[in-house]
Amino acid sequence: MINVEIDEFSGFCFGVTTAIRKAEEELKGGNTTLYCLGDIVHNSKECERLKRMGLVTIDHDEFRSLRNAKVLLRAHGEPPETYAIAKENNLELIDATCPVVLKLQQRIKQKWENSNGEKRQIVIYGQAGHAEVLGLVGQTHGSAVVVESPAQIEKIDKDCDTYLYSQTTKSLEGFKQLTEDVRSYISPERHFESYDTVCRQVANRMNGISEFARTHELIIFVCGRKSSNGKILFNECKRVNPNSYQVESAGEIDFSLIDGVSSVGICGATSTPKWLMEDCKQAILDYKGVK
Repeated sequence: MINVEIDEFSGFCFGVTTAIRKAEEELKGGNTTLYCLGDIVHNSKECERLKRMGLVTIDHDEFRSLRNAKVLLRAHGEPPETYAIAKENNLELIDATCPVVLKLQQRIKQKWENSNGEKRQIVIYGQAGHAEVLGLVGQTHGSAVVVESPAQIEKIDKDCDTYLYSQTTKSLEGFKQLTEDVRSYISPERHFESYDTVCRQVANRMNGISEFARTHELIIFVCGRKSSNGKILFNECKRVNPNSYQVESAGEIDFSLIDGVSSVGICGATSTPKWLMEDCKQAILDYKGVK
């Protein structure tokens, strides 16, 4: 008999859950078209489900030309420019920005604006071009420096007071390492501060998913390939259990991997819906002929 277990702690984080709930509530009315600025979550299957309900995903160019419409802002957050365009174009915003991201935006904006004329720079440890990072950079009128790894540390002006923040879904260990590297890199005469802004709901999943991956012979990690958080968590699964494989849906499972295995663990990212993991479990049970 094969044991197939879904990690109880995997699945949507609070911010994503709230954004999807708001979208579903609006779509139930069915009176007006609901637009979403960018993919509501980095999971193509969940986006397809909401599209069938009537959600229309648009990019920023389409957003600029939209008039008199209702638009949902996803959990990742948006720069100030987005709100200005919405006001000018008479757009009703349903703001589903994650409270953790919103607080980080406010902190960065306040630090940037209260410079009192001193030469300072905001540095963000994050993925360049990521929706959340674009929103954070926007709080500084585009002047913040985005660093993806210690290898990019030379992008930072060492002769400038420096304030380091992190994208909320980045690795806590990666942020700690970058903090030490930047501290050593900045000129001793300049001021340096770092702020640990990694979301704990995300960071705490690292240890949990490590333990989960250790307890199974085979790990099926279910996640959209655009997910920044998913890459981090999958790499952790792979580190502790080399017999780990990433799929976006049950249709991508290589069932030959199941043969001879008695214990399969199914887990995912903060952008992975529970129903997708359930689909994968059922597909495995069906393959093994388990009722």
